[in-house]
Amino acid sequence: MKFETAAVHAGEEPVFSEGGSGDVVVPIHLASTFARRDVAKPTGGYEYSRSGNPTRGALEKKLAAIEGAQYGLAFSSGLAAETTVALTLLKKDDHVVAFDDLYGGTRRLFNHVFQENFGIKFSFVDARDEENVASALRKNTRFVWLETPTNPLIRLCDIRGIAKIAHEKDIPVIVDNTFASPYFQHPLALEADIVVHSTTKYINGHSDSVGGAVMLSDGALYQKIRYNQNAAGAILSPFDSFLVARGIKTLALRMERHQKNALTLARYFEDHEKVSAVYYPGLRSHPQHALAKKQMDGFSGMISFEIKGGKKAALKFLSALRIFSLAESLGGVESLIEHPASMTHASVPKAEREKVGVKDSLVRVSAGIENTEDLITDLEQAFGKI
Repeated sequence: MKFETAAVHAGEEPVFSEGGSGDVVVPIHLASTFARRDVAKPTGGYEYSRSGNPTRGALEKKLAAIEGAQYGLAFSSGLAAETTVALTLLKKDDHVVAFDDLYGGTRRLFNHVFQENFGIKFSFVDARDEENVASALRKNTRFVWLETPTNPLIRLCDIRGIAKIAHEKDIPVIVDNTFASPYFQHPLALEADIVVHSTTKYINGHSDSVGGAVMLSDGALYQKIRYNQNAAGAILSPFDSFLVARGIKTLALRMERHQKNALTLARYFEDHEKVSAVYYPGLRSHPQHALAKKQMDGFSGMISFEIKGGKKAALKFLSALRIFSLAESLGGVESLIEHPASMTHASVPKAEREKVGVKDSLVRVSAGIENTEDLITDLEQAFGKI
């Protein structure tokens, strides 16, 4: 099935046999436990909802289908997904190479949980140059962690090129595909080994569920991650599984609109006298525009820009907006805007933020699906306040 068809139908095929009622939409199975006829064998394959639930199982099939994977796992948050993958692959004194421009929560998890508490070592490198990744690899490197596009500077790295380097040393590559979504980028097809998502963002798309996902095609590794997910309990609830599955059905439609609005806004920012720089891979001015065209099917809905006047001007601009919601998160149908240094990346020390390039003048935009003219009118009146 093509993407749009799989997004609607995968995991939710109507069941008519064995008492099935032909549901077009998978029911929400709220049961915490499942009765069995035989003490030695769970009836229908389910025994306890932490270990497996029919609604979550349907979502996991859909997640695998849209990412082009053999297996999918649904988690209680994106960070829960990241944590479980890390627990599966790492032990004390292991080493990880990671892109230096990462979501602040991921960097906090790596530095202040795994490094400080468990002795894992991390090398953060500018993965735009794949040679930086190659130079950072060690004998005890257990995986390479990439975001592309990155949060919040919208930087890209060559997934296939880095995977080739890592695989020469039998090191797996993990890609956080949240900003692109499975609709616009397919890391597994580019030789990545594991894909992770915050389903809170584009995949669910309606700002009403927090969740995470892991997709992969290695059966043995899938069983290990699934075992640890069950052991640690980081599972998505049946109701949230229903919400995410419903959101996926319109993912293709939404992503096209997100991209259309984002490209229009990026061009608007690029021409604005109060903006000093714009970061959006759909612009020819983006230094990695060619790479975006090569490894992505579209440019998604995330933009960042530098506002003239620094933090003071940025905060005044943000407080004047009426349609854009000043809020963390992204990927919802509503347009969101935020100040990374004060919000999503506040947990990253100022010196580290600025070393990467996250300045106090940086503003991050998640373009929603509203009328584009309304969005520009709102931005223009806010710029008029500074």
